Amino acid sequence: MDWRLYHAVNKFVDHHSWLGRLFADIETYGTVLIAVAAFALWLFARPGGDRKWKFASSSALAAAALGLLINRIISTLYHRDRPFISHPSAHVWAARKTDPSLPSDHSTAALAIAVAVMLIDPAVGLVFLAGAVLIAIGRVIIGEHYPGDVLASTLIALASAFVVVRVGRPLLAFLIRLVERVTDPVVGMVWRTRTTEK
Repeated sequence: MDWRLYHAVNKFVDHHSWLGRLFADIETYGTVLIAVAAFALWLFARPGGDRKWKFASSSALAAAALGLLINRIISTLYHRDRPFISHPSAHVWAARKTDPSLPSDHSTAALAIAVAVMLIDPAVGLVFLAGAVLIAIGRVIIGEHYPGDVLASTLIALASAFVVVRVGRPLLAFLIRLVERVTDPVVGMVWRTRTTEK
């Protein structure tokens, strides 16, 4: 079933190669951009004020890290070859990586970030989710992963985000207080500059 779905998508994209090229670009820059955007949320928190955006930023990055750790454990216990290795006729619009296919690291990281942000601010989280879904779907479109790999990544991302945001909140709150001692003076200068310019 997984191969048939992959093959159907792969064949369709082969006849519409612009899709492969488009999603190859999305895959190249998307995961980095979504991680940078998650980090940038920290800068929206006025020093000494509400820590909502600091919590969103740290939760998103921690959820991605936890998801990738779970991926590593799974891929160590069970190695699934990339679809183009098992099926050499498959078309690929990206580098032919040889690391395990299951789960998809790109999908896990992007979706974990998006879900963590959504749990804190649904409106902003939807923007992140839109980007993450494009990245996840793109893994199949460019021929790098089976649909099942992305589905597994989705479940891992959901679990990771929930654990970090709901269970790990006290630990994150403690770490935020430590880190903001370093970042707040720098961010504070930016905020003061913006206030002065107005």
